[in-house]
Amino acid sequence: MSDTQARPVVGSGATDDFGGNGVIDRYFDISSRGSTQRREVVAGVTTFLAMVYSVFVVPGMLGRAGFDTSAVFVAVCLTTAFGSLLMGLWAKLPIAIGCAISLTAFTAFGLVLGKGIAPAVALGAVFLMGLVFTAISVTGVRSWILRNLPAGVAHGTGIGIGLFLLLIASNDVGLVVKNAGGGLPLALGHVTAFPVIMSVIGLAAIFGLERRRVPGGILLVVVAISTIGLALDPGVKFHGVFALPSLSTPGHASLIGAMDIKGALSVAVLPSVFALVMTAVFDATGTIRAVAGQSGQLDEKGCIINGGRALTADSLSSIFSGFFGGAPAAAYIESSVGVAAGAKTGLAAAVVGLLFLVVMFFSPLAGLVPSYATAPALMYVGLLMLSSVSKLHMDDMVDSMAGLVTAVFIVLTANIVTGIMLGFATLVIGRIVSGEWRKLNVGTVSIAVVLVAFYAGGWAI
Repeated sequence: MSDTQARPVVGSGATDDFGGNGVIDRYFDISSRGSTQRREVVAGVTTFLAMVYSVFVVPGMLGRAGFDTSAVFVAVCLTTAFGSLLMGLWAKLPIAIGCAISLTAFTAFGLVLGKGIAPAVALGAVFLMGLVFTAISVTGVRSWILRNLPAGVAHGTGIGIGLFLLLIASNDVGLVVKNAGGGLPLALGHVTAFPVIMSVIGLAAIFGLERRRVPGGILLVVVAISTIGLALDPGVKFHGVFALPSLSTPGHASLIGAMDIKGALSVAVLPSVFALVMTAVFDATGTIRAVAGQSGQLDEKGCIINGGRALTADSLSSIFSGFFGGAPAAAYIESSVGVAAGAKTGLAAAVVGLLFLVVMFFSPLAGLVPSYATAPALMYVGLLMLSSVSKLHMDDMVDSMAGLVTAVFIVLTANIVTGIMLGFATLVIGRIVSGEWRKLNVGTVSIAVVLVAFYAGGWAI
């Protein structure tokens, strides 16, 4: 937890809360959770800036698979707005939802380009995935998975996601690159490159601002670096402010309601639907738990506050996305950036949703924020999440080691689900070999068996 989160509420008057203990404050439990309306709004804007890249990345990937990029751009904005507003207003948690980058890649390159299926069938698979995902969320199967998540694996997931964020941000700005020669797969990038320098300076600036408890320090760094980039970086260009959203371009039909559900029910596509569901269950669920834990929204039993609603909001968003022509939706780990900026309530997520509605009309301005402006925020959050190491109980060696296996292999395999699978497998085997099998329960063993079978069957993404 950051210093910004830890400090007490600075009064309850209108000067800090835009109205004190009014309707908004009571609805979102802002004061009772130790936050303020101003802090929640700033944190929501910060999360938005950290994840707005999705409105360009997702259409780009699906465009290579033959989708209309203009229509996908609108679908991404609508999906993120729907999911984030639902999470914020209903589940009241500071977790934003959007089209998942990993699942987008699978949809574009695995289904359409890899298997040769039509985009409409791929959208049908996304829609079916959302239906199944919602069913297991509403019936409590997904909550059951969460309840049977061992402490070591749970904390290891948070550590692994933190390391994952550090790797993503470092690679995005060129600080860490793929090793073109022999040896280890990663290598040091160009440390004197402008994006790397800006990222390191930005990270250090966040350290200082957070230490001084400057409200919205992370957002200030993002804005400052974007301004510097506009002045000094030829790659950051001003392309205007306003652009009307387009549901389709000449030669393309609208993607709204275009999903081919019958085609997705074929034997060739159904295994891919199952793969989407299984990946989303552990990827998105692990993300929700990690962000909720970071924001202090766990009860005394370690369960997510309004967890059932959070999981349902997450899964319903994929149904919505499939209908509007987007990729599978999931909780965004970038929500942690907003949490680091002070978010503790659903108001922050609602702000994200509203901003994505607005960004449909201001797409040129949204693209002004370079990756090296948001990279320091992602790095800072990744470092914060490493604090979960202190929560591993080393006196229970098997549990703690399984947690570390989870964390390390999330990064080494660049896959959250793979890390969780290896964590469960090593925990169960370790308990049996050590003679501690009585510490296992049916849920833990069942999840381990299903995950191992999922990978052994070759269905993993």
